Amino acid sequence: MSDVTIYHNPSCGTSRNTLQLLRDKGVEPKVVEYLKVGWTREQLEDLLKRMELGAHDILRVRGTNAEALGLTDPNVSDEAIIAAMIIEPVLVNRPIVVTPKGAALCRPADLALSLL
Repeated sequence: MSDVTIYHNPSCGTSRNTLQLLRDKGVEPKVVEYLKVGWTREQLEDLLKRMELGAHDILRVRGTNAEALGLTDPNVSDEAIIAAMIIEPVLVNRPIVVTPKGAALCRPADLALSLL
């Protein structure tokens, strides 16, 4: 399955485990190190639609300044969170895996198996 993409942070243990799990299943995904390449509004909106989630659902709080930015407030709009994620890519939780079967925030890593 060569049409698999993982939005990956090599510093994250769950992200590394998910990548290894895919490889153990014979899948060599396209690896996007989103901390290096960043995000576009279109990418994030597409991923959220595919995952049937809101921006709050993929907001990474631990190890980020999400709280200081006020993004953890349930009244903050998806648009505001997405704008912050574009400026600070680390605000997106990881890893996100995309296959022809769908997309998922793979925490825990085993969630990737349902996409194969």
